[in-house]
Amino acid sequence: MKATAERIEKNTVELEVEVDVEAFEEGVEKACKKLIKKVNIPGFRRGKAPRRVLENYVGKSAIHNEAVEEVIPNAYMEALEETGVEPVAQPEVELLQVEEGEPLKFKATVKVKPEPKLGQYEGIEMTKVPAEVADEDIQKELENLRDKHAQLVNLEEGSVQQGDVANIDFTGRINGEAFEGGSAEDYSLEVGSGTFIPGFEEQIEGMLVGETKEVSVTFPDDYSNQEFAGKGADFTVIVKSIKRKELAPLDDEFAKDVSEFDTLEELKEDLLNSLKQSAEAKAKEKMQSDLISKVVDNCEADVPEEMVDSKVEEMVKDMERRLMSQGLSMDNYLKYTNSTMDDMKQNLRPEAEKSEKTSLVLDAIAKEQKIEVTDDDVEEKIKEMSQQYQQEPDVIRKIIEGQNQLDTFKESVCREKAVEYLMSKANIIEGTTETE
Repeated sequence: MKATAERIEKNTVELEVEVDVEAFEEGVEKACKKLIKKVNIPGFRRGKAPRRVLENYVGKSAIHNEAVEEVIPNAYMEALEETGVEPVAQPEVELLQVEEGEPLKFKATVKVKPEPKLGQYEGIEMTKVPAEVADEDIQKELENLRDKHAQLVNLEEGSVQQGDVANIDFTGRINGEAFEGGSAEDYSLEVGSGTFIPGFEEQIEGMLVGETKEVSVTFPDDYSNQEFAGKGADFTVIVKSIKRKELAPLDDEFAKDVSEFDTLEELKEDLLNSLKQSAEAKAKEKMQSDLISKVVDNCEADVPEEMVDSKVEEMVKDMERRLMSQGLSMDNYLKYTNSTMDDMKQNLRPEAEKSEKTSLVLDAIAKEQKIEVTDDDVEEKIKEMSQQYQQEPDVIRKIIEGQNQLDTFKESVCREKAVEYLMSKANIIEGTTETE
């Protein structure tokens, strides 16, 4: 097979491919075997007619058309590999020669990845803001632990307060009529959690055990169930019991109960270290993001519409998966947000274009700096993911390979290495929290 590539426009390449006679004849033979099983030829059992009879019955052009469908896909892929062309869309194929005893010739016009014009990407000045943890941050974590491990105690007397868990019966009505999902018995509601319609929890504060009260609220305009959005509702509420959180004192015994440490000071030290690590990771991630943005802004790259379209579709599918995990369909989401799929795709385009341009720039930097992904790099990343998702490395690898995503995975690792390179070449200045 022979293949040549010529760039006819900025992001368009024209491939001319010649498939040798022997390879084309193999395709013709396969085409005959397929066709002979599909057609009924008088005087012959299906699939048993000789090739000469088949040619007379369906015509050589039909066989050649079938052979072309058989040969071109593989020839096109080989041509891409031979010429190094990286397409971003399906090609437009034009047949140049289809004759018996002659090579098959075709032309494929295809959109390709643009080659960005790199600007400055080394020596970019960045300010490193120290990751500081305040005493109140540690205290907040301690209070969260106290709340998490609090004991719920039944109140003998008293009224509902913020933070209490009230056991209630309620019956809801819209325009005097009961509605689906508007009533329940023995419902445990943490007052102040914001799980009910706005205004509901505030109105049951101060209620006593056994008290009945009428509560009136209005569903938000953006309520998930559009049938109720913006409508007023009345609820009859009965408080049956009240439980209040009893917080343990912050002392060594508390530390022993909620952690592996023997003293409160040891627990505080551990929380400090965890908060510092988290703050440092966020600061590093922020600095990397800012650095990438500066590098990309310094580069020129016209992202083809086909790349943006493909990225938008990928983002939509990713969003569908997230919605499904929350028990919500895309159709219902669009209904609740009063939008259309076209609206969503249009809103996603700027982010998609920025993402594709970033990928192009990082790929170009990796190529220019001869950054490569080794087997060790792949294994290290898989190991990191296995810890993140609490799965064995072999399981992660099988998932990647099972979805035929190994090449895409390596591309991602290569881009991460390109970012590490940019960080190593950046001019990082120590800053202060006031700088941030």
